[in-house]
Amino acid sequence: MAERNGKSTLPVDLFAKIRSHERRALLAAARQEGILPYFHVIGSPARAIVEMEGASRIMLGSNNYLGLTDDPRVLEGARDALERYGSGLTGSRLLNGTTPLHIELEAELAEWMGTESALTFTTGHQANLSALSALLTPSDTVIVDTADHASILDGAALARAKLRPFRHNRLSRLEQMLERAASDGGGVLVVVDSVFSMEGDIAPLRRICELARNHGARLMVDEAHGAGVLGALGQGACELLGLADRVDLRMGTFSKSLASCGGFIAATEEVIEYLRITARPFLFTASGVPAALGASLAALRILRSAEGPALLERLLANAWLLHEGLLQLGFAVSPPQTLPEDILPGSAPGVRADADGRAQIVTPIIPILVEDDWKAALLWRALYDAGIFVNTALHPAVPPGGALLRTSVMATHDQATIEHALEIFARVKREFEAAHGPLPQPASG
Repeated sequence: MAERNGKSTLPVDLFAKIRSHERRALLAAARQEGILPYFHVIGSPARAIVEMEGASRIMLGSNNYLGLTDDPRVLEGARDALERYGSGLTGSRLLNGTTPLHIELEAELAEWMGTESALTFTTGHQANLSALSALLTPSDTVIVDTADHASILDGAALARAKLRPFRHNRLSRLEQMLERAASDGGGVLVVVDSVFSMEGDIAPLRRICELARNHGARLMVDEAHGAGVLGALGQGACELLGLADRVDLRMGTFSKSLASCGGFIAATEEVIEYLRITARPFLFTASGVPAALGASLAALRILRSAEGPALLERLLANAWLLHEGLLQLGFAVSPPQTLPEDILPGSAPGVRADADGRAQIVTPIIPILVEDDWKAALLWRALYDAGIFVNTALHPAVPPGGALLRTSVMATHDQATIEHALEIFARVKREFEAAHGPLPQPASG
């Protein structure tokens, strides 16, 4: 063994951190108790009811919001692309990975989003990595909501830009970050989710847009959970709030309402052309498989057809039904979100009036606050055994004391299925609280 001044010169074992990871013991205990909520195997398409590990379970943990992943037209689009272009393109878009299908999909995405151009990516994560790492440099500043998706934070890190986070939806802190960024010396980009993937709430985009403009910053909105969900055309929260022409870049994904895998950026032609030739994650990643592109294009066409508004309405009606049912059962779910005064009830799918006539909406993401990590895992398992699958978010995915079960609905859930799910929730809650103590209550008011 080599030594210097009596000390070993060998590096620390790279794998040492694996054996001393702070959550290793907790994960081992959860596995031993059979309550680890991750990596469970699904054996059927992502329908309203799925086959998981030998049993039928109501799926309340999918992002398949419009329920199109096994729609015959979407499957036909995937098959046609597979037969025409093969199983894979084996190269990047820059070289041998661009097909007429890409061009067609990008044109229809731009038309749908009302932008000059659009660019598709192999994954939604890659779309954010590409846009942020190409547009930002170490001399620039990126301002993010602390609840933004991990791909946004990863993109900022890849760019090595100065990162200025603000606490979730705290606009006073956003304004402070914008004021501080003015002396950073470079360009400034604000990046927020439109619908936050765990909380299910819509960002206060109008005020964010105003603050960004007042401070000379550009604005990028991640519509991963908004596109194909919100607005009369399903464009997302920017459309719902009347901001589609005031946001500089919008990101979207194919892995949710568009029933496949991939992502896109919609923006001006000059921005898209710049990304096309400078974004390293785009340039050095193999092109998406043709079947995924064909499925996405077919799903987009269904959404943009006369059938689209009815799909959106069913999706959000189901969100209201599940939300109201969970609230009545005493689960700690957030109240409906009140929209700006100029948005009228009924002006878009899912927009309803409260007792005072104000427009409100519930997104398909309805988190149930549990607070304690161990209780959340136990409650997840009780629901799983009773025939419901939901997602579980534990620290560090959420703040300490913020453990939750993330439920989500699809347009293809029927009323009977949701009502049956609520009956299961009621029974499980009674039995769980008798054994483990009370769960958090809904906030008053």
